[in-house]
Amino acid sequence: MENILEGLNPQQKEAVEHFKGPLLILAGAGSGKTRVLTHRIAYLIDHYDVNPYHILALTFTNKAAGEMRERVDQIVGFGAENIWVSTFHSTCVRILRRYIEVLGYKRSFTIYDADDQRALMREIIKYLDLDPKKYKERAFLNVISNAKDELIGPEDYAARAQGDGMREIYARAYQEYEKRLHDANALDFDDLICKTIQMFQENKDILSYYQNRFRYILVDEYQDTNTAQFKLISLLASTPSDDGGVEHNLCVVGDDDQSIYKFRGANIMNILNFEQEYPDTRVIRLEENYRSTQNILDAANAVIHNNTKRKEKALWTRKDKGDSIYYSQFENEYEEAESVSSAIARAVSNGEADYKDFAILYRTNAQSRVFEEKLINYNIPYRIVGAVNFYQRKEIKDILAYLRTIENGMDDISAKRIINVPKRGIGLTTIDRVSNYAIIHGTSFYSALQDYEYIENIGRSVAKLGSFVGLIESFRTNLEDPDYSIEQLIRDVVEQSGYEAMLAEDDSEESQARLENIEELINKAASYEEDHEEEGATLGGFLEEVALVADIDNVDDSTDIVLLMTLHSAKGLEFPYVYLVGMEDGIFPGAMAVYGEDPDQAAEEMEEERRLCYVGITRAMKKLSLSCARSRFRNGEHQFNRPSRFISEIPRYLLHAGSNSSTASSGGVSAAEFLKHQPGGSFSFGAGAGSSSTRRSGQTRSNTGGYGTGTWNPALEQRTKQAGHARGKSGLDLLAGNPMISKGFGSSYKTPSAKAAPAADTSQTLSYSEGDRVRHMRFGEGSVQKITPSGADFEVTVAFDNGNTRKMLSSFAKLKKV
Repeated sequence: MENILEGLNPQQKEAVEHFKGPLLILAGAGSGKTRVLTHRIAYLIDHYDVNPYHILALTFTNKAAGEMRERVDQIVGFGAENIWVSTFHSTCVRILRRYIEVLGYKRSFTIYDADDQRALMREIIKYLDLDPKKYKERAFLNVISNAKDELIGPEDYAARAQGDGMREIYARAYQEYEKRLHDANALDFDDLICKTIQMFQENKDILSYYQNRFRYILVDEYQDTNTAQFKLISLLASTPSDDGGVEHNLCVVGDDDQSIYKFRGANIMNILNFEQEYPDTRVIRLEENYRSTQNILDAANAVIHNNTKRKEKALWTRKDKGDSIYYSQFENEYEEAESVSSAIARAVSNGEADYKDFAILYRTNAQSRVFEEKLINYNIPYRIVGAVNFYQRKEIKDILAYLRTIENGMDDISAKRIINVPKRGIGLTTIDRVSNYAIIHGTSFYSALQDYEYIENIGRSVAKLGSFVGLIESFRTNLEDPDYSIEQLIRDVVEQSGYEAMLAEDDSEESQARLENIEELINKAASYEEDHEEEGATLGGFLEEVALVADIDNVDDSTDIVLLMTLHSAKGLEFPYVYLVGMEDGIFPGAMAVYGEDPDQAAEEMEEERRLCYVGITRAMKKLSLSCARSRFRNGEHQFNRPSRFISEIPRYLLHAGSNSSTASSGGVSAAEFLKHQPGGSFSFGAGAGSSSTRRSGQTRSNTGGYGTGTWNPALEQRTKQAGHARGKSGLDLLAGNPMISKGFGSSYKTPSAKAAPAADTSQTLSYSEGDRVRHMRFGEGSVQKITPSGADFEVTVAFDNGNTRKMLSSFAKLKKV
């Protein structure tokens, strides 16, 4: 084994050498935490003679687990295969595959993804006789997922919901959802952890086995853990000691400043309160950064310093200060996208960089459209991370549904998906009768299909159902042959089901692309079988591996393309050149943080948004560009936003403010004119950023509003916007006609109207009052909680039936009373 401590800085070395007892490593962005974890594992084995069998390393993504696995294998060598290095979910699946029968499930359980969950919840909403227009499956699934994250089961939730009409409906759906999952021998992603915890709590012998097995536990990205994951770790990390006591040989690595997944249930208090949970904790800070220049780090430090709920740390580097951070404000989103795209094209053309060196980061997926248009105009290859995941494409979902039905006949969702794909002439009436038969006889949908001869009133469908069952059973028979591969199974499914013929008959570019995607799935199966040749590849194992793949795991560092992604998707990645775009109050930070009514909740949201900004800034290695637009179309309205307050938190001396010709020529002000010296060397954009930034017809920009002086010239703005739309038109056509690019945008898009939003007249009475039911064209129905005058408008707070509460200006919301 190589010299394990060689090349480590003093803090890294201290963390590696720690032996027993709880250890909290506060690892700033780019501080080499993966190296510390892998070298710590090697040091435990080499210096302290720890058996590799007793080590468990947990992280969140397959990509991170794969990198850690590779490094551990390289540095540890012999015996490394006995170390468990995997994600939380993969670890729990591995445990459940061995012991889940004690919970009343079979080991061949299916893992439901988001689409499967939605399909199941649609059935439940129908079963409960609820109006699907009013009750959306997403709202129910969010409630259930949040409950599972907090380890609240259906019975407990029902007890807590008594007296609350809406929560009682959620409780009924939760109970039915769990019943149907169990009947289908299926688990959702939350169950993988919850069921493992349940199994440990109800079976002390199983828990004791794994406590003795995993005497040394290492957890990466600890700031992203939720309550359930915290409980799982605390159960496993209570290891019996040699003197009869309990040891907590738990090493967690994380950065509270990068805790950005609150919306997924992550609880930042897990890392902030770690020392309270384990009083004898040793804390080590990794603050030396190996990724970015000092100017980039200084900007990140300055922004995150404004948060109050954090553990103090400051990143530094031995690298040069590097370039200043470039900041520019554009007239609209089209100019912003044009500038970014042309800069990338020019840099690559001049040989200064490759396409893969660039990343464009934004707050929400909806912001990608304009950048796609411009990148296509410049013939720049790109990929959107977080768009349609390979395994979520229809043709892949269809073939996987066949495989899941073959593997697990209790999986109703998969069987129903493929029973008439390709079309076999089996109608909805027949499917409903089969479903009713299954419910009456307490069996699965596929088991009911096997009894097709005994189902009443299905007429000519008997033969069709028999043909489908015969097809599935023939595949099952083939699988009994040990020489029959998963690769061959998929080829047979595609051919014998008629799926290949269906796509070939269509003979379109889209169908050809779908066939190529299926071929890629076959390649994946062949690769899986090659990787698992020694222990034996199984269909269940293949489906399990596919189910646990996240989109970020598919980012290929070797592909020469520009990556576009949300800031949340960028976590864990790094790029030489980063464009952080759309930095405007109301967008980033988001509206809930800027305009939230509850001060405490708004403050929490703002701190989360600031952590997200910190993550975005620290993705950059060499150069960072920040940009915003004075105006942009959002939700069908022309909106005007002031620059993000996060920009004003960066010291003035770190920024190079660029101006652009279109801004100057339109009578506006350049970005440089917005930089006003403030005490401490910072700058701001005028008055409090929380004030209204919507500019209306006939009004004048003021210094206090952050837009400079002078009269707003609507004619000039109109010409600028029309020019921007004209430049984007070719991009629209290219997107609409390119079947290989599927990003949720096509020829149905309409260029926004140039008309500015009319000023509201508060002297007029709204058509609704507090307590009334209203409908929003996007968010559906809800109840008006509060109406407050806001300048020349009304601020309306609505609690929507999907579980979200939103604040909107009445002139933009277009609410209609119901």
